[in-house]
Amino acid sequence: MSHISNVDLTECEQSAPCSGAVDEFSVAIRILAEQHRPSRMPFFRNLAALDHAAARDPSFLGRIHLIYQAAMHATRAAVYYLPHLDSPALRKRKLRIFVDDDGLPGGDTHHYQLTRAFRNIGAKCVLDDEAFAEPEELCRHLDGEAAQFVRLAKTLYSRSLGPWCAIEVLSVDWMRALADALSVHFPQFADEPYFAECFSDLVEERHAEESLSVTQTVLSAQPALLPTTIEDAKIMAEVLDGVWTHLDRIVEIARQQAAEPSSALT
Repeated sequence: MSHISNVDLTECEQSAPCSGAVDEFSVAIRILAEQHRPSRMPFFRNLAALDHAAARDPSFLGRIHLIYQAAMHATRAAVYYLPHLDSPALRKRKLRIFVDDDGLPGGDTHHYQLTRAFRNIGAKCVLDDEAFAEPEELCRHLDGEAAQFVRLAKTLYSRSLGPWCAIEVLSVDWMRALADALSVHFPQFADEPYFAECFSDLVEERHAEESLSVTQTVLSAQPALLPTTIEDAKIMAEVLDGVWTHLDRIVEIARQQAAEPSSALT
């Protein structure tokens, strides 16, 4: 596995020499965000290009929901275990992140919003919402890269702040890519609250800025944490790439199945 801390940091557009842990971390995260930008992954364009009938199949949509929701659930649960944020001021800032995800008006959550969005386009969900629980229990319903992501999320999040930063910095890109891809088949999909509220209120951008700001505060006080913070961010970004790879295999299976009847007629 490559190490982001070994990357030539002068590749960054802002190529001034790093003067400390905060500067080095900021540059490393910028490089990571570009190298692991989710929308570059084939899954999103292949989903958009999928045959309409195949894309609208309830079982196919249910499988997409399972993998995506499992990954999102793993990070939402893992954020409660973030280290180094025990002072009253930092706990207050961390609470805002919790509220944005799990304390929406009327007892709503991003988890419930996502499930409703998929059910509204006809998905036959594999698991009920409350079945998304502990990692090992959830992994009984997963395999491959999706299971790896779910298993690692809590471990990485509880070890350093790097994985949290990686996910928050990348999240708006994959949310827009997913909304755009499924909107090809379901034009109303991007209007679902899960997407519309995040986009209109810039929730993901705010979370990204906050995660970086908090981590910079911690690194300024504890620069020895820098190597682990950067390395764990890199690992998190790599296993996130695996989630999109896993989802792309589901799309490819659906594409092949859709092509079988036509090929049988030739």
